[in-house]
Amino acid sequence: MSIRLNPYFVFNGNTREALDFYEKALRGSVVGIMTFGDLPEDPNHPLTDEMKTLVMHAHLKVGNADLMFSDTFPGTSHQADGDTVQIAIHPTEEAIAREIFAALEDGGQVVMPLQKTDWSPLYGIVKDRFGVTFQVNVPGEPPQG
Repeated sequence: MSIRLNPYFVFNGNTREALDFYEKALRGSVVGIMTFGDLPEDPNHPLTDEMKTLVMHAHLKVGNADLMFSDTFPGTSHQADGDTVQIAIHPTEEAIAREIFAALEDGGQVVMPLQKTDWSPLYGIVKDRFGVTFQVNVPGEPPQG
């Protein structure tokens, strides 16, 4: 049996902005975007023109990883900013780690600056402007002991 997991980000009407941000910051590539307006019309649940432009599903490819995105369906509640899940990124080059960290930091907040640790030559934590927390970790030699 094989199981594959991927993060699925849900935003409150600003998925396109977030998708563009992550595409640049993480050096990704947008695979596809589907809006609520792309669905067949349902007379029992009519959508306004604004609702039709919201993202129902988007797919961003980052290296071998798949990130999924959606706006909250219009009229449903959205739980903002939580730290129960964090995204770990493992670039193998320090220069790329610094670029990604700086891009995520733009409009966000550094939780732990990039620095050498016992397990990594460069590790840091940043919460981006969308409230998503990322751990940037350059793989290093495991601690000896």
